[in-house]
Amino acid sequence: MTKMDEVMNLSRRSILRAGGAFVVSIGMPVSLDTILGIRTAFAQGARRPLVPSELASYIAVNSDGTVSAFFGKMDMGQGLFVAIAQMVAEELDVPFASVKVIMGDTATSVNQGGASGSTGIQFGGKQMRAAAAEARRVLVEMAAQKLSLPVDQLMITDGVVHAKGDTTKKASYAELIGGQYFNVQLDWNKEVGNALYAPGKAQPKKPSEYKIVGRPIKRQDVAPKVFCEQDFITDIKVPGMVHGRMIRPAVAGALPIKVDESSIKDIPGAKVVWDKGFLGVVADREWDAIQASKKLKVEWSDATPPFPDAAALYDHIRKAPARKREESKQIGNAEDAFRRAARVIEAEYEWPFQSHASMGPACAVVEIKDGEVTCWTGSQKPHFVRDGVADVLGISVDKVRAIWTVGPGSYGRNDADDAAMDAAVMARAVGKPVRVQYMREQGTGWDPKGPASIHRARAAIDAAGNVTAYEFLSKGFSRIDVNTNGGKAVDTLAGHTLGIVLHSGDGFGLPAESYEFANKLTAWETISPLLDRASPLRSAHLRDPVGPQIHFASESFIDEIAAAVQIDPFELRLRHVKDPRDIAIIEAAAEKSGWQPRPSPRRDQGRNTASGRGMAYAQRNGTRIAIIAEVDIDRRSGKIWARKFTVAHDCGQIINPDGLTKTIEGNVVQGISRTLWEEVKFDRSAVTSIDWITYPILDITEAPESIDVVLINRPDVAPSGSGEPSIRPIAAAIANAIFDATGVRIRRVPFSPDRVKGALSS
Repeated sequence: MTKMDEVMNLSRRSILRAGGAFVVSIGMPVSLDTILGIRTAFAQGARRPLVPSELASYIAVNSDGTVSAFFGKMDMGQGLFVAIAQMVAEELDVPFASVKVIMGDTATSVNQGGASGSTGIQFGGKQMRAAAAEARRVLVEMAAQKLSLPVDQLMITDGVVHAKGDTTKKASYAELIGGQYFNVQLDWNKEVGNALYAPGKAQPKKPSEYKIVGRPIKRQDVAPKVFCEQDFITDIKVPGMVHGRMIRPAVAGALPIKVDESSIKDIPGAKVVWDKGFLGVVADREWDAIQASKKLKVEWSDATPPFPDAAALYDHIRKAPARKREESKQIGNAEDAFRRAARVIEAEYEWPFQSHASMGPACAVVEIKDGEVTCWTGSQKPHFVRDGVADVLGISVDKVRAIWTVGPGSYGRNDADDAAMDAAVMARAVGKPVRVQYMREQGTGWDPKGPASIHRARAAIDAAGNVTAYEFLSKGFSRIDVNTNGGKAVDTLAGHTLGIVLHSGDGFGLPAESYEFANKLTAWETISPLLDRASPLRSAHLRDPVGPQIHFASESFIDEIAAAVQIDPFELRLRHVKDPRDIAIIEAAAEKSGWQPRPSPRRDQGRNTASGRGMAYAQRNGTRIAIIAEVDIDRRSGKIWARKFTVAHDCGQIINPDGLTKTIEGNVVQGISRTLWEEVKFDRSAVTSIDWITYPILDITEAPESIDVVLINRPDVAPSGSGEPSIRPIAAAIANAIFDATGVRIRRVPFSPDRVKGALSS
């Protein structure tokens, strides 16, 4: 069994295995000495309401003394559950192995935001730490009553409270409360999602007291996955279940106007589900559903192809009117500085639409039974899937249970939420449980996309070579054309095809850094989507939403300034970066990599293979990252090998250095893939990059030779995120290394062999 326990038909009661004792309530305006029965005050056998203000919503001591930690986020493959177990075990003074983290089931956990914004430890862990600390406080007070000893004369060893200096006077957690529910009120801030925080009266431990936090504990879920012992979302089966497949139009925006159900009459059990623009089929056997989806004769409306020529995408972005603009606080007067400049450096950068390209297309199962709905989903935000299913079916949220089950992976808003809503609509229509699994071409062709964008930068240089002004503007499609989760029907394909009133949000971002210039302005603008309803190019969150493209441009441009004034890129950064933590990571990366000061590009490259080094740095929600890339370029083929990376990473307090290092390595590899290969291709009617041939990703033969990670641990600084920050500077570091090797600046991603070869030849 893995430490990451999944819950299918598991209740909080079955987890606790109540042992007949009463159970727990703190936070009430009653002093302990007035309470007749301490166990009655702090614990009770009846289930507590699953609300954020209850300690029982987060922590339970089972009858065997093990601890269940109910976590309203989930682990999308980075080993987060190990770090959460460490934090809980640390505060409770129990062995790490005795903590089981139960994630992502709306029947057992409150909404802590799901996997979102690299907040698993930053916010989710903060709450679990506070809850565990409060549970420890309560248990010690219970033991004090049981043992007739003052609290300050007690200590805890492996879940046993005992007298200091006399271990015979003891009471285990299992004896005190095992199998019962805490009845303790917390001070909830009335927020749900990422911002939820509900501490108790207890203060968590000081870092100097840690015994478990900070240790490189290995995760235990890898072997079961490798040896096919782990069930995935695709393995879920429900009695009476039928299989569903969706049918999408060949021209985006077209609607079905005539459906010939007789065209699939020879397929056993095949039925059509058609409601406005929503069109799918179900059958008892999966292969029959696939065949029915291909054979069904459909007449579509005569929709005008909605997209521009792919080659005109960036011109479209340049010319499109801005729907929204936001600026940073302006420093100085940039326009005046540009007028007085000895020279002005300008550049523009381009970033394509990108797909999540998850390992497998999304799958979901929905069962509607006796007015209750159960949804099994691979979404990284199952609480919002619950809300979305309720919305699309028009029922109360408390009638829906969503159960997160390991899926093909997701960083951001992939197609998992849409699959759940499609399954819900079909299950209602056919009166049976429905399993929807998209086909490969739908998973890549119809998932929400990371937005395409352009980025313009300019710098004013005085006669002495000093930077006197800096200006940076991003313009592109919104990162929230559809929202970050499927919590509302309006943000799902099912809602769009059913004709719901639309709402498209606006959001982009600014460079996150601490460069100080006398005159500085940064801004972003968003434009309208190419197609407002049921678009295969609708844009949403993709890992580190818009961070890679913004910092590809901004950090490439910093290197362009350095080259223009002929100084070392490391030196230019240290001249203008002012945050001490930022300076520390830049210096740490340079030292680890053996950086030798010199301007770029190198002047000694005449061979068929050119080598170079490039630097980039960024912040992200409190985390700092500096990366140095070393690349080799085959001039004849244009092929790039991103050979070595040095990553300096500061996310404050480190919970598990092993998990953190592997998370950084995963960021680097995905960042290389998005930089060198990934680009959504489309014609005027549809997305045409629909499989691994037309949407290639990095393969194992192209992986870097080494990734050296420097972890800067700051135990007294609250932990910030690590799930996304280190992907942010990858593209810029590679671009800067290409320039260093060749003297050629490539300003459009991806750096495919054809693009690189063309740039070198020109």
